[in-house]
Amino acid sequence: MESLKIIPLSGLRENGKNLYAVEYGSEIILLDCGLQYPESEFLGIDVVIPDLTYIQENIDRVQGIFLTHGHADAIGALPYLIGNYDIPVFGSKLTLELAKMVIRHDKRSRKFTDFHVVDAQTAIDFQNLSISFFKTTHSIPDSLGIVVQTPVGQVVYTGDFKFDQSALPAYQSDYQRLADIGREPVVALLSDSANAESPYPAADERDIYTYILETFEAHTGRIIVASVASNIQRMQQIFTAATKTDRKVVLTGQDAIRIVRVAIKLGYLQVPEELLITAREAEKMAKDKIVIVETGRMGEPIKILQKMAHSHHHFYHIETGDLVFITTTPSHAMETTVAKTRDAIFRAGGEVKALADSKMYTSGHASKNDLQLMINLLHPQNVIPVQGEYRLLNAHAQIAQEVGLDKEHIFILKNGDVLSWEKGEFHLAPAVQAGNTMIDGMGIGDIGTIVLRDRQLLSQDGVFVAVVTIDRKKRKIISRPKVTARGFVYLRDNKQLLNDSIEVVTKAVQNNLEHKDFDWAELKQDVREDVNHFLWEQTKRHPVILTVVMEVNQNRHRNHNKPQKSK
Repeated sequence: MESLKIIPLSGLRENGKNLYAVEYGSEIILLDCGLQYPESEFLGIDVVIPDLTYIQENIDRVQGIFLTHGHADAIGALPYLIGNYDIPVFGSKLTLELAKMVIRHDKRSRKFTDFHVVDAQTAIDFQNLSISFFKTTHSIPDSLGIVVQTPVGQVVYTGDFKFDQSALPAYQSDYQRLADIGREPVVALLSDSANAESPYPAADERDIYTYILETFEAHTGRIIVASVASNIQRMQQIFTAATKTDRKVVLTGQDAIRIVRVAIKLGYLQVPEELLITAREAEKMAKDKIVIVETGRMGEPIKILQKMAHSHHHFYHIETGDLVFITTTPSHAMETTVAKTRDAIFRAGGEVKALADSKMYTSGHASKNDLQLMINLLHPQNVIPVQGEYRLLNAHAQIAQEVGLDKEHIFILKNGDVLSWEKGEFHLAPAVQAGNTMIDGMGIGDIGTIVLRDRQLLSQDGVFVAVVTIDRKKRKIISRPKVTARGFVYLRDNKQLLNDSIEVVTKAVQNNLEHKDFDWAELKQDVREDVNHFLWEQTKRHPVILTVVMEVNQNRHRNHNKPQKSK
């Protein structure tokens, strides 16, 4: 007998890069395919995507990729999957337009065309599985939840959602549809946990718009707004407030311009003609008539504001009389950066105001009450918290217990776990491969933990390089070793340290040549170990130590006496 399996390949115990598989028999359905922007410890990494090994090994069974919304945590990893495999992609009109925008910038996938527009009335049937959708409320319109009908019951994936009774039509949840889904058995609910710790319901978007408008009306100088380009609802509020206060808007960054153009084209943004102007046009206008919308790189505008405050931005600097209005909610990891940015803005003569300073709590994700309402509407037999770090998944589990679910029917999983339906219950089956694939430039997955460790060491203690030339046959050093360092010590003030380190290198090499059978690897290792021990004793630092050993043969003719690098 065929069994139902739910496999979170990514998105658990972390923020972002959602990817979940629902499997029955010979068919696999993929839910979202997102990426994650790297935390500070991922030095030099551009983005992080899920490990796609399991999908690649079972590619013939994958029926399609179903997307919930158009944010990077749901669509960002698409180019790395559809660039190699022809898998149909399903999503709402706006979601697919934003997905196409993502893949157009990737050589591997820009020719992909197998997109299929769906909405809340769409149903797609496969041999064993049937897929349908329901409207949800999020910070971007056209967001959908997904229902996978299986022979043993429904699997529901909420995607990012919240409930807002005052939401505009393009953002409204379909409560009736949710109630209808709940009338049939829901064997598993995969539900958004990103805001599960918050006991406060999110403020109505109408109230947030009123706060933005009052802020625009009260300030008489230039306004610089920090927002996220893909938060279409917030962008609409900014545009409407600018229109009502007779201001023009300058968008910074190509990503913001492209997203706004797509949203305008599809009718999800209402922007009066001539509201949007270029930076050059803004230079000719009075400052009290300008709103600059800074969306930042990779959706993080705070660091760009810091550049503006320190006069390092290529075009804009914070000036006396400017108001910096932060309308995004930075992650907890950014709290220190936000505090430093605020301080820098005040030093530059500007003012700072943020939505977070008001009594309104803003979030695009479900609060405790929202999560409980979703459970009460769907009556799931089992709840699987997804999308969030462990503490958020655990908070969601506690919330589910408060509305009557037994602990045994709530599963806090980790990436790669396989939840298998057997004899009317879910059980853990052997796990599959899951993890991070790091993207650095054009490299995909060629950066591992060892490389990251080396980068960490380089960032902390720098690099120390020792170069020595030897005559292997005569077993002697030809010339005095040379050493140099970068990011370790200031060379001019530490000449004695470098001279002493040369002696350490000399002894290590000479000892190796005189007392051991010659081996390139062993020679280099001996030098590294001796130098590392010496530098630690002298400085209490562990720089990355690079040893370069070159070989010459002094018996050869002068014209052929060329250094040879060790293999």
